[in-house]
Amino acid sequence: MDFIQTIVLALVQGLSEFLPISSSAHLILVPKFTDWPDQGLVFDVVVHLGTLSAIVFYYRAILKTLINDFFYSIVKIQTIGQSRLAWGVLLGTIPVGLAGLLLKDFVEVNLRSTEVIAYATLAFGLLLGFSSWVNAGNKHTRDILNWTDVGFIGLMQASALIPGTSRSGITITAGLLIGLSRKMSIQFAFLLSIPVITLSALLMMLDLYQQPQLVDWSMLILGFVLAAVSSYLTVVFFIKLLDTIGLMPFVVYRIILGVLLLVL
Repeated sequence: MDFIQTIVLALVQGLSEFLPISSSAHLILVPKFTDWPDQGLVFDVVVHLGTLSAIVFYYRAILKTLINDFFYSIVKIQTIGQSRLAWGVLLGTIPVGLAGLLLKDFVEVNLRSTEVIAYATLAFGLLLGFSSWVNAGNKHTRDILNWTDVGFIGLMQASALIPGTSRSGITITAGLLIGLSRKMSIQFAFLLSIPVITLSALLMMLDLYQQPQLVDWSMLILGFVLAAVSSYLTVVFFIKLLDTIGLMPFVVYRIILGVLLLVL
């Protein structure tokens, strides 16, 4: 990888990981349309760790509370503080974890085409728009999760294995559809990203152990820093801008991108 490719792909990962536009799709499409060589598994691991560090830092105070209340709830065998949310994050990760283990090879071989990305971008973009419209008309949105909510969002998150879906997009969509407030839908979606990105990075590390690669440490460090900083800034501004612009700009972007991919 050269300097320009490192910068572009690290920024693509950082900017798209937490926006509802699918980072996996953009990481597939950019090299295809630029005729760049594959960036390699090492780079993918590093930029994923960069985005993980960003979201952990952003939610560091909440995570400290969740971890404490989680273990305290086990000791007391009852709900303590934010322990319900902590258990929700843990249980909501199970469907995508199992689906990833079972379908990883199938997805890699069959679902990484431009056509699949185009249709997924369109379909899940329209679903995001529909959920936003439904939620806007709901005067009784909730900030409290129940176990049915966790199960539904967890199952919907498993569909993010399809490139073009967007993990953050589908989990936000699911939350909005079942009546969670936009704030709670986004918070739960972003908290769910922590174990999911961790599991994804671990799986990639396992593949990397089986297929070791030569590394350029300077490019990897640059990629990590750019992915971490850009993803952190994206989360900060995304959450702040939602009250002003809502989700429709991302829906429009997905529709335009999907149509362009089908045409091209």
